[in-house]
Amino acid sequence: MRTIGVAVAIPEPWATQLQDYRTGLGDETATMIPTHITLVPPTEVDEAVVGDIEAHLESVARTLAAFDVHLRGTGTFRPVSPVVFVAVVEGISSCEQLANAVRRGPLEVDLSFPYHPHVTVAHDLPDELLDQAFDELAGFECRFEVDRFHLYVHDDEDGWRPTRHFSLPATARR
Repeated sequence: MRTIGVAVAIPEPWATQLQDYRTGLGDETATMIPTHITLVPPTEVDEAVVGDIEAHLESVARTLAAFDVHLRGTGTFRPVSPVVFVAVVEGISSCEQLANAVRRGPLEVDLSFPYHPHVTVAHDLPDELLDQAFDELAGFECRFEVDRFHLYVHDDEDGWRPTRHFSLPATARR
């Protein structure tokens, strides 16, 4: 069995900036988690179906077009979950369409919570650190084009690492 995930990678320089911020808060898991917007949460799959998953993701990538994302400000899932995140304020529906498309076929998974695209910047930390992240990153803002998404594999020593990317065309082909 393998644990995989599918996500949109946040580009540089913002990926390192947000990951360094998260690490600086004392979130020791941050070095093992590239900065991203989740499409498929961590999912255990049989090694034998990885090829089917990759073929499925290639098919999805051919049907959806690249899109713009604007991240701005912070939000939280508290009290339900001890998470502070940078909010997606533009590109929400495109993230939802992409997530819905990849979570079909061999990646059909039940979600514990409704899908809400975001970039986690603090998780499972004391309340005062969650409050600090919420306040200090309230002015964070960046814009970028999402022209690909990634298949990630989890390794106990190295954490989450992208193994393949799937390019989204400038305009979708149907």
